[in-house]
Formats: sequence, structure tokens, C-alpha cells
Amino acid sequence: MSNILDETKIDKLAYLSIKRGVALNKGQNLLITAPIESLQLVRKICEYAYKEGANIVTPLFTDADITLSRFKFAHNESFDKAVDWLYNGMGEAFDNNTARMAIAGDDPMLLAEIDPEKVSRANKANAIAYKPARERITEFKINWNIISWPGKAWAKRVFPNVDENEAISKLGDAIFHASRVTSDDPVSEWDNHNKNLREKTDWLNSMNFSSLHYEGPGTSLEVGLALDHEWMGGASEAQNGIICNPNIPSEEVFTTPHSLKVNGKVCSTKPLSYQGTLIEDIAVEFKDGKIINASSSKGEDVLLKVLDSDEGSRRLGEVALVPNSSPISQLGITFYNTLFDENAASHIALGQCYSKCFKSKKNLTPDEIKSRGGNSSMIHIDWMIGSGKIDVLGKDQNGNMIPIFKQGEWCN
Repeated sequence: MSNILDETKIDKLAYLSIKRGVALNKGQNLLITAPIESLQLVRKICEYAYKEGANIVTPLFTDADITLSRFKFAHNESFDKAVDWLYNGMGEAFDNNTARMAIAGDDPMLLAEIDPEKVSRANKANAIAYKPARERITEFKINWNIISWPGKAWAKRVFPNVDENEAISKLGDAIFHASRVTSDDPVSEWDNHNKNLREKTDWLNSMNFSSLHYEGPGTSLEVGLALDHEWMGGASEAQNGIICNPNIPSEEVFTTPHSLKVNGKVCSTKPLSYQGTLIEDIAVEFKDGKIINASSSKGEDVLLKVLDSDEGSRRLGEVALVPNSSPISQLGITFYNTLFDENAASHIALGQCYSKCFKSKKNLTPDEIKSRGGNSSMIHIDWMIGSGKIDVLGKDQNGNMIPIFKQGEWCN
């Protein structure tokens, strides 16, 4: 694939992921999960990690054919099992300050033709087992980062009308553009981008809105915000004191909603690709924080199973604002990948909240998070609700309605 993609941009992405993505510190270990197709990128990341002073870099690779083998040939009880020993080990590694990097690049529709019951059972078992690792991430205990690689099958999903090599090239160019590695100095560009995002979060935090109100086609939604919530975006400080950029790309500012104070109706504006299933035209109704009605034009059986994952899966854990003019939105591409599509539009997330999105600088207990309105769940699934037709207003502490977005763009 080296003759298809620009090796200079691959090198820049690897360097950026270490310097500003995970922001690896000397003496840290680094755990990487990645599709086997991204080996070229992983090798460059390892090179820069060791140059930066890493102790040990441990890559764990996935392969699409091996994944499919399980669903085609494994015995029935297999789908209620998960590698809890691996996730327990990850949790222990994170407790010992190991940094985390994930590379996305798999076919988002890999499991589309697989029995949805098997997929649902496997997803649930994995979500339960993943808890020790997931909690360290949502608590922002260590520095972590996600970047992407243009896998062959993913590229053909996004660009089905061109040959494989051209599809890979086009998706690669889109990833490099969205990740801001096309300039001479991506690190400086990210420093400026983080500064701009910080200006937005500073304004939102100064306003201390009690709720957000969304209005647009098929949408009339009030999202109460958690008590003592804090808006975040771009570079953020992990509990270990390291300032990193968890998502590359990232155009969002986000915070924690109040899990009991969401009311109204909302429709998705982009497809959601979830664990190999495409879910389109989601429409839900909230009452007192909980989804009471839900439908979709495609993938509804999977959507309904997800909503029944646990007590918190019908409630919100995140609300995020993204302008319609974001570079990813302007590409006009549906990536079928949450990392990209969520940065093309404002979105909400079902499930687990981010405990870092509170003004308290101490580690909050689960009860303290709950008392502030934070949600708890084994899932965290983002889906897009923003567009150029959506207005967002914030209600301040005096009941005044302050415009935030007009037709998908910042008002301030």
C-alpha cells in the first residue's frame, strides 16, 4: 500500500499521534490496538514512540477474516464469552500509567450479513468484559488517542464506485486532511486548533447553561446539563497530568448531560455504524431522561437490542457541539465511522458519561457522579443530530435563552 498512499503524510500522522495525540512521556509504556492492514503506520508510530522515550510498545492486531471465522464457525456458547483476562490486564496496565492508542480502519459493515442475535450477544459480552479498561478511559486516568488508517474494505464502503486502489487513495487523502497533517507543520497547526477549541469551551463554561435546546426538522429536544458540568474539547489533561488529544481528528466541544433531564424528540442526521451494522434514520423520544420510543429505517433490531443493554443505555452520557462548517463536514463524505462522522455534526451519546466533564478536580465516586446527573452504562455510542438546519439555544441560570448555533453555525 506504500505506493498508493503518501508516505510523507503517513510519517506526519505517526509523529503527530505521539507528540500531540497520545503525547507520550519518557518512561511510559504504550499499548496499541490496530487492524493488521495498518502495520506500515504502526511501525512508524513505534519508531517515534521509542525516540520519545517509551519503555515498551505493545501492538495488538486484529484481522477481519479471523473475526468473521468466529461468527461463521464458533459454537453457540462462544458468543456469550469475551477475553476478560485481556481487559483485566489492560486495566492493570492503565493503573500503572501505560498510555493507550487505538487505530481505526476496519470495515464498518464487516458483520452486516451475520446473524444479529450472535452479534448482539458478542457485543454485550465484550462490553461487560471491557469494563476495567473502559472505566480507566472514561475516567481519563491515562493519556490516550485514536487515529485512523484507510483499510481496503472501509475505503470501498466509502467510495464504492471506484477501484480498490483509488478508493484507498481517496480515503487516505480524506483522513490526512481531517487529521490536519497536510501542512508543513501539523504539530503547530494542532496547537492553533486546540487554542480555538479552548476559546469555545471557555465561553460555554462561563455561561454555565442549565440546558440546551435543539430545534430543526424532526427535532425538538431539551437536554438538561449535569450539575457542575464542564465543557471540554481538543487537548485535555488526563489524571496523570499529561495533556493529550484523545481524538484525531476532533472538531467537537462536549460535556455531560443530566441523565434525568432530557425531554423531546430527535432524529439522526447521519447513519450510525455500530459493530458492523448500519443504523439509519434513527428517531427517538425522551421523557425524564429516558428513551421511551425508538425506531430506525435500517438496523432497528440492533438499535433496540443496544437500548436494552442495561439500565443506563436509554439515557445520555454525552452531548457535543460541532459546526456544520467543520472541515470534515465540508468534505461531504459519510465515513461510516463514528470518529469522523461525529466530527462532522453535533451529536449525542447513549450510555456512559465522561467523569472528567465535571468542574471538580478530584476523582468523583460513582455516587457523586450520579448525584450530579452523570449516567452509568456498559455502552457509549455516539450518533449525529446536527446539520445546517439545526438551531441550538442555551438556557442560562436566569432562564434566558441564549443563541449558540444558528443553522448549524456558532453564533459567538
